[in-house]
Amino acid sequence: MGVYLSTPKTEKLSEDGENDKLKFGLSSMQGWRATMEDSHSALLDLDNDTAFFGVFDGHGGKVVAKFCAKYLHREVLNSEAYAAGDLGAAVHRAFFRMDEMMQGQRGWRELQALGDKINQFTGIIEGLIWSPKGSDSNDRHNDWAFEEGPHSDFTGPNCGSTACVALVRNRQLIVANAGDSRCVISRNGQAYNLSRDHKPELEAERERIQNAGGYIQMGRVNGTLNLSRAIGDMEFKQNKFLTPDKQILTANPDINIVELCDDDDFLVLACDGIWDCMSNQQLVDFIREHINTEESLSAVCERVLDRCLAPSTMGGEGCDNMTMILVQFKKPITQNKDDSGAEQSAGDTEPSEAHVAEENGS
Repeated sequence: MGVYLSTPKTEKLSEDGENDKLKFGLSSMQGWRATMEDSHSALLDLDNDTAFFGVFDGHGGKVVAKFCAKYLHREVLNSEAYAAGDLGAAVHRAFFRMDEMMQGQRGWRELQALGDKINQFTGIIEGLIWSPKGSDSNDRHNDWAFEEGPHSDFTGPNCGSTACVALVRNRQLIVANAGDSRCVISRNGQAYNLSRDHKPELEAERERIQNAGGYIQMGRVNGTLNLSRAIGDMEFKQNKFLTPDKQILTANPDINIVELCDDDDFLVLACDGIWDCMSNQQLVDFIREHINTEESLSAVCERVLDRCLAPSTMGGEGCDNMTMILVQFKKPITQNKDDSGAEQSAGDTEPSEAHVAEENGS
């Protein structure tokens, strides 16, 4: 689905970085789509001990994906749960905060500033007119100032975005996902899915959708969206009798916390433009084939994008925007010791089914 160009845009936005624990590369490409609606975040130093990576796949527009790339990691960092050391709770809350922050005059203005050039100009002008100044500001929701103005009753954007993020702190990996972007880890060359694609046909998703007054038609929520969780899409979140996690569409992320071990090779976060073309294991195998021969991790990502790009728009697969982040763990991962001095390693057992779902060879 979507409007396609006559020839694909194959120019790539790529980036590399590393510290003493991690090395990452990323690349994104518009491809056959008429517009680029993916966005991403890659921060090795969310704080001194924590790295943050995220991919955001927009639908119906680019602004929600860009908003998430700009603000989601900040909300994680600024939360009380983060200060208390509960990264899972911090990122869980941050997903819901995106919906809250995009409402009202301030939300409307920020979204305009992230839009096209005309919208950016409008957002700047309204910011000059309506943003609170000095002691007149009425701060709420931490440092997100409330603004009076012509869009104070703005309920939020009707476009939306998936979000799949990973935080790495020492041996701990926290993955949060809403939508059908995906995070996969390679452990001794075996692909393990650390997220779950949220599709309307899943029993739990179908039950929530129908209980909230929605329906599924042709595999789409209310005949429109082919995913059941996303940030934004506020038209599906207007039932005032239900909490945000019970709406037809919800930003509620699955949270997966995994202990890393020395068998872990690398982590991949990618939008569905990649996963539509390659299975988890196929992508892991492809990366392993090229990771030691390419000059950078971003070059490996670029190879994947070229591999997935369709020769034409006839089939549909390989025609989407594509974004991929590849995170390599530097060896060895520091092992902790218990009180008796014995070393404890997460590599002693394979990831449990409750935490990590193995690819079934497709």
